[in-house]
Amino acid sequence: MNNQFKHICVIGLGYIGLPTAATFAAHGVKVTGVDVNQHAVDMINQGKVHIVEPDLDALVKVVVAKGMLSAQTSPVAADAYIVAVPTPFKDDHQPDLKYIEAASKALAPYLKPGNLVILESTSPVGATEEMSAWLSEARPDLSFPQQIGEAADILVAHCPERVLPGKVLQELISNDRIIGGMNHLSSKASCDLYKTFVQGACIETNARTAEMCKLTENSFRDVNIAFANELSIICDKLDINVWELIALANRHPRVNILQPGPGVGGHCIAVDPWFIVAKTPEQARLIRTAREVNDAKPEWVIDQVKIKIAEFLQANPEKTIKDVTVACYGLAFKPNIDDLRESPALEITKKLAEQGLNILAIEPNISELPHGLPNNVTLISIEENQQADIHLMLVDHNKFKVNFSIESNYVVDTKGILL
Repeated sequence: MNNQFKHICVIGLGYIGLPTAATFAAHGVKVTGVDVNQHAVDMINQGKVHIVEPDLDALVKVVVAKGMLSAQTSPVAADAYIVAVPTPFKDDHQPDLKYIEAASKALAPYLKPGNLVILESTSPVGATEEMSAWLSEARPDLSFPQQIGEAADILVAHCPERVLPGKVLQELISNDRIIGGMNHLSSKASCDLYKTFVQGACIETNARTAEMCKLTENSFRDVNIAFANELSIICDKLDINVWELIALANRHPRVNILQPGPGVGGHCIAVDPWFIVAKTPEQARLIRTAREVNDAKPEWVIDQVKIKIAEFLQANPEKTIKDVTVACYGLAFKPNIDDLRESPALEITKKLAEQGLNILAIEPNISELPHGLPNNVTLISIEENQQADIHLMLVDHNKFKVNFSIESNYVVDTKGILL
């Protein structure tokens, strides 16, 4: 371990911050985690977790018991600070950096010469510079890279996370890390810190390129998913099985089409491309179109459900729409996790419920429904085997793929596992 970093402060203890904090703690670095959510803080200090991520609960329990990880609601003096807070966008798809600004102002009073501040939050190009400016404004007694370059008192860098939910603990260690310092010393110090546990390469660049790298990775994936989603709509129009079509096309040695779904969710792919569009609206034409295709897919799915409802009511004239029960399989934004952020499955479920339908939500990774869903949504387990008139497959959780079938003429399968 590099002796320069004996104590770090991780601000934001969500799906990225908590695994990062626990991993540092497991490798001999004392970590103070910070979060505005008192419930999350209390859970962590009890050695428990408030999110679902394989093996994270066991790791947190160990490092808390050893005194290497603790949590609180405000920052402390440390050798390095990692900011891992949300970066949503506003209603007009403009980036909202209020959480980064709040974190910057919260940690600024504790800074001392030689400290390193790393922004891990996926951010629009220029966000690291804005963070450094906020820090400079709060601490005019210290110097920052944008002011005097290599001679700055405080080092600042952007080091985006690049992990897959469900495999975060493995990929934090194994994946290459992009290190974007605002000066060379910031990059070097960040590399030294992450090499505490990163077995992949730590690749140095500047802050703007590091920011754009993460946005580029997720926009690339978004464009490819949009192609698959658009293909599924075309195939439905032409009465072609899109799943068979993709399997056949992928037998070409240079073709690898992704699988379509109900849309795109999560705090990365569904959000990050808009950061590029916001900065370069005239140039990012393909990226914008891909976002629009994926954002429109949930409405198309709802239209398919309406078709099935119409067929069901025609076959059962004694019933009205208020008598129809729809089973929605999955609420998370991807398989086998509890993360509902930007989830198209959750959006679809909510909009169907708002039409007066009886909704049975089957999501094996949560114990209670999120706030904001209408009262006509009931969370049930798949084992309860409740009867439904319409079956809507939204997320291909493993529990839905193993020894699971539905005998019904009224099925909408966005993942291709029921049909």
